[in-house]
Amino acid sequence: MRIALFTAALAASTALAAPAFAQESDSDSSFTGPRVEVISGWDRVDDASTPGVDATDGVVYGGAVGYDFQVGHAVLGFEGEATGSTTRQRATSVIVPGDSFRVKAGRDLYVGGRVGFTVGPRALIYAKGGYTNAQVDTRYINGATTVDDKETLDGWRAGAGAEIGLGRNLYVKGEYRYSNYTKANNTSVDLDRHQVVAGVGVRF
Repeated sequence: MRIALFTAALAASTALAAPAFAQESDSDSSFTGPRVEVISGWDRVDDASTPGVDATDGVVYGGAVGYDFQVGHAVLGFEGEATGSTTRQRATSVIVPGDSFRVKAGRDLYVGGRVGFTVGPRALIYAKGGYTNAQVDTRYINGATTVDDKETLDGWRAGAGAEIGLGRNLYVKGEYRYSNYTKANNTSVDLDRHQVVAGVGVRF
């Protein structure tokens, strides 16, 4: 399913870029410089450390800033990203019969780098990786007792994607990324995250 979604995102980006290729095929494009972008897409979180809580899907949304350097056909860059998510998980009878437990994905901050190679004058294929820090909001209810908590999780992210220029400044992209989180000094927390996103950005 993840591969199918990623393929669909890249296909959509290619379709959007087709008019630009036709109109400006004789204009060279550089991937060097600062960039800003907005992203949105599919988000799936799996809390493997909490029995009875199934993986669920949601929507991730946010933005990123970055800077790239192009040397020949190679592109090196770094980026920072902040996102939110609608993803949440629920379970009942976790500790005692009749109780309930909810986990909601909070803000996610990422910083990392990417390396890629150009394909023609306007297309870039790349891999990425870096550090990610996410918040998770939890709520446990047992009768009249409600306990709310917020945890901060450290993790790493790896992914791959494609970027296509629509002119000298505007571009679209499709990307798949996997993240894994653990709570600081607590090996009992194990959170897996899969995302497929599409983005629109401007390079200055």
